Amino acid sequence: ARVAAAPDPSRSARHRTTLETLSTGDPALQFVLDRCARIVGRSIPILIQGESGSGKELLARACHNSGPRADGPFVAVNCAAIPENLIESELFGYVGGAFTGARKEGAIGRIQQAHGGTLFLDEIGDMPLAMQARLLRVLQERVVTPLGSHKHIGVDIAVIGATHRNLREMIERQQFRE
Repeated sequence: ARVAAAPDPSRSARHRTTLETLSTGDPALQFVLDRCARIVGRSIPILIQGESGSGKELLARACHNSGPRADGPFVAVNCAAIPENLIESELFGYVGGAFTGARKEGAIGRIQQAHGGTLFLDEIGDMPLAMQARLLRVLQERVVTPLGSHKHIGVDIAVIGATHRNLREMIERQQFRE
């Protein structure tokens, strides 16, 4: 007998994880969910801080699924898992021939892939300072410039970052941009 794999319930429209479905009655969790509900749908980046394994990505997905971008893409990028020399091309994309080893047709970056939806930057505290500056420009201007290009491409994205690090301390030590 063949057994079909069950569909992922967090992906179906009827069973998407939302802020409402995460509500358990716990007052501390409800405080977080209520704060997220007030911000979702506005052009305000969200930062989720918590220990590894505490459900930061689940909360980010719930925010995405609870807002006006729910039908758009949810693009997750683990900033700690991408080597520093590749993070720029991963986020911003590149045109063909932009660097040695680049595909001749180029590649669309994660920021463009998130157009109309949400870009989730997991472990943003591990992002190199130079990339933070470039990402801030994208957040301010809402345009991305692929590597090797002079063409600016408009993007409409919500941004959610997450980290287990203490960013305030990192800012004081000049290891993270304010």
